Amino acid sequence: MAPSNVAMTVVAAAVALLLLAPARATKAPETADTLPAGGPPSVPAGPLDIVQLGAKGDGKTDSTQAILKAWKNACDATGTQKIVIPPGNYLTGAMELKGPCKSSIIIRLDGNLLGTGDLSAYKKNWIEVQNVENFAINGHGTLDGQGPLVWKQNECQKSYNCKILPNSLVLDFVKNAQIRGITLLNSKFFHMNIFASENVLVDKVTITAPGNSPNTDGIHVGDSTNVTISGATIGTGDDCVSIGPGSKTIRIHGVRCGPGHGISVGSLGRYKDEKDVEDVKVTDCTLVGTSNGLRIKSYEDSKSSPKATKFLYEGVTMDNVSFPIIIDQKYCPNNICVRSGASKVAVSDVIFRNIHGTSNTPEAITLNCANNLPCQGVQLVNVDIKYNKSNNKTMAVCKNAAGKSIGLAKELACL
Repeated sequence: MAPSNVAMTVVAAAVALLLLAPARATKAPETADTLPAGGPPSVPAGPLDIVQLGAKGDGKTDSTQAILKAWKNACDATGTQKIVIPPGNYLTGAMELKGPCKSSIIIRLDGNLLGTGDLSAYKKNWIEVQNVENFAINGHGTLDGQGPLVWKQNECQKSYNCKILPNSLVLDFVKNAQIRGITLLNSKFFHMNIFASENVLVDKVTITAPGNSPNTDGIHVGDSTNVTISGATIGTGDDCVSIGPGSKTIRIHGVRCGPGHGISVGSLGRYKDEKDVEDVKVTDCTLVGTSNGLRIKSYEDSKSSPKATKFLYEGVTMDNVSFPIIIDQKYCPNNICVRSGASKVAVSDVIFRNIHGTSNTPEAITLNCANNLPCQGVQLVNVDIKYNKSNNKTMAVCKNAAGKSIGLAKELACL
């Protein structure tokens, strides 16, 4: 670039609260179709298979109303209800899947949903799940945003006052959710946006868009708590994962990222009254050919003063990554900021441990912290990144950062 002290991790919460998951989170998505404890489901008001409700998998017929009807039938029932999207290509416009619902709802996605290229069919987003508890999407199907039909209408690289194109899958005010096994393809804007939600597991999803596609972030998380992203393969034209203000207890594990802009926190401080980002762990991930690696960024002339604290990046492999490690408190895209060297966003307690691989630029480590608010408690531990071209040495550039370096080559030990 789009409550702390939680007692359980998201996987535990998903098992104990959602009770839609298999016995182990690592099992195949299809085993997630089990019923929760608490009794059998009631009989819904109508079918839950969208074909029985008039959807046609020909890629041309508008199937929006069939899916909305299936949602209503499931939402009005009790127990656990499973909406079935069978193999086929189903064209749809915008769909608001609203709660609160009486039931827990599983959407079994084995077909492909196609988001129409007619932008007049959208108020804001494509598939928006709102105010729902105990919800899951699993299967082997695809959410195809058909972004190539509209990407040329994206003007956000020119102006921040641009019209935002529809995000593909949005979770708003959702509690206890799992998204497993599916593919998200060629979103018009973000592929997945998780906002004001709690206890969310995104497991073994594939997210794909060309490296030059505009603003096609893989997964964006904002104002949410206890979110785990595991085993995902993400290649897009923007951040593979982006973590916005108000995000706490975020776990990113076993993600393969590339192409894209890496795994980013921020941008922070752009808007008034932003909340803190706290307790983020990125472990055992691989970044391949990305334009950035592990990045924390905040605006130089920030309008709010959130804290960014308690980060652990561990066991990350860099493969031909430009700028692998970055903390940038002077972020200013398109030169829209007042260049003062100051910031209101405090960055502290950031550990980079056991990070290795290759950099596509000499600058393997960049800690560009604010003159008035230096980064505190930064640790570089066993970081081994080498510039993969000749005639230049790998280096670190560190400004206004306090911390320590352990087990680094001399040219990288800048703390």
